[in-house]
Amino acid sequence: MILPFKYNSRSLLIGLLVCLAIMLGIAADAFAHGVTQGDKGYIAETSGVQILPFLYLGAKHMMTGYDHLLFLFGVVFFLYKLKDVSIYVTLFAVGHIITLLGGVLFEIKFNPYIIDAIIGFSVVYKALDNMGAYQRWFGFQPNTKAATFIFGLFHGFGLATKILDYEISKDGLLANLIAFNVGVEFGQILALVAILIAMNYWRKTASFMRRAYSVNALLMMAGFLLMGYQITGLFAGST
Repeated sequence: MILPFKYNSRSLLIGLLVCLAIMLGIAADAFAHGVTQGDKGYIAETSGVQILPFLYLGAKHMMTGYDHLLFLFGVVFFLYKLKDVSIYVTLFAVGHIITLLGGVLFEIKFNPYIIDAIIGFSVVYKALDNMGAYQRWFGFQPNTKAATFIFGLFHGFGLATKILDYEISKDGLLANLIAFNVGVEFGQILALVAILIAMNYWRKTASFMRRAYSVNALLMMAGFLLMGYQITGLFAGST
């Protein structure tokens, strides 16, 4: 969708420069895909099937995962029908599940900072998509469903990489991972309900279309900030 706003390259440049300045001032100990220290200890020490705790951990991860929530906010921004919301969210969830389960079960490891930088880029990508940038710049619209699924794969890898670092017990592993995924999807539903209620209220006001471009510009800047945070951590860790 191309928003009915005049493209303001000066404002965009200023925004990017602000983001760059913030990135340069970020401390060197940037963190990767977030799992709290308390949860880290529990994951490392637990053994056997623990359905309810892993359900809770999955829901908590999604409800507090600002990178997931920012991306999903961008995905549903212009989705007015529940059917469309369900399709896109399902594509994201399937991608997330595939790589989370596959990454942990087959012990596929990637650098967490690189994966999380890509996750930050997913936020940038979706914000630019909502702003109509690809049609304006390149004259075509990328497949938004394919992009949602692909970025879902990266979001799943982000968490799988961290879980592997915590050396989760093999005893009850599959059942615990399934429970974790169910918790993630439950948390995702709760987060989406809150987002959609707020969006539905906002869409009924005259300010929605007036502010849509600006909000997506801020979303894009948040994505760049997430990318810079992880890239800073990558280079700080290699020195």
